[in-house]
Amino acid sequence: MTLTQTLLRSPLAAALTTPHGVDRYIELVAPMGVVDEVRAKIVSIHRETSAGAPVATLTLEPNRRWRGHQAGQYVQVGVEIDGRRRTRCFSVSSAESKPGDLITLTMRANPDGLVSRHLVEDARVGDVLFLSQAQGEFTIPNPLPASVLLISGGSGITPVMSILRTLLRRGYGGTIHFVHYAQSPDHQIYEAELRDLPPNVKVRLLYPECGDPAYTTEELRGLVPDHAELDTWACGPAGLIELVQETYADSDRLKVEYFKTSTKPASDVVAEGATSFAVSGKESANEGVPLLEQAEALGLSPEYGCRMGICMSCTSRKTEGTVRNVMTGAVSDEPDEDIQICVSAAVGDCTVQL
Repeated sequence: MTLTQTLLRSPLAAALTTPHGVDRYIELVAPMGVVDEVRAKIVSIHRETSAGAPVATLTLEPNRRWRGHQAGQYVQVGVEIDGRRRTRCFSVSSAESKPGDLITLTMRANPDGLVSRHLVEDARVGDVLFLSQAQGEFTIPNPLPASVLLISGGSGITPVMSILRTLLRRGYGGTIHFVHYAQSPDHQIYEAELRDLPPNVKVRLLYPECGDPAYTTEELRGLVPDHAELDTWACGPAGLIELVQETYADSDRLKVEYFKTSTKPASDVVAEGATSFAVSGKESANEGVPLLEQAEALGLSPEYGCRMGICMSCTSRKTEGTVRNVMTGAVSDEPDEDIQICVSAAVGDCTVQL
């Protein structure tokens, strides 16, 4: 660390720049030079597919604050859109990295996704993004098992590709079974790379909408007869992952990463009562969906980021009532509690300061 960096990170610099912090001033003249936060510059953009919503891979050059990532982890990416910072989570698609390495993110321009559409359609080489350190437990162990099974659907292929690329770069000699579901061959991401893998990688690309079988336990057994004995990583839409979880029951061999909040209702919870949004004065019947969705249905626009209960951007104050975390099933009835409304559903009458 240089003397200048040491001074900029000192308590004195922090005190002089309170309440904004020293990085708020540095980024005005040198966005990549901030001393406490991670930034990444886009150095190239590759268009993966054009079928349906377009997909792009961004190659990023993080600044010196980047600590690297493990295969399978994700980052929070922030961009300024219409003068407001928007944050979303994206999996790193490149092999594991260390400080100083380039990384890649691959994303589909979700028609309803402000950030993904911006990154795919409007971002340009040279743009600087806000970046978190890598997060997540969807990672591979050390030492590695003798064989692995990777299952993915749609854009859920991105963290799985990070795992695959890492295994290949390490010279992994075991068998890698890779089962991927996509809408059609024209929607297939990384198609050329997947067709040119070494013999120890057994790839099955399936397109159910084009006549290929959809995921079932029986189909998986036909593709990988010893699947129950293999350490397995699965990532994709909630519907696919819930089926994979049913296949593996309570086996600790399975690791999963959900693409978005599961909408599977808790069997012992009945939606009833009403949710009140105190600041706006709006109210609606409780439908058992996350409070963020309920607020948006009423025309409110609360702050949010990942919509997965990770980034904390949507944290709001619940003044009364009980909520259930739709990801974990945990129930909380504490008054005046800060909750993540993207993963919290009301259980009975509930009041939120929105």
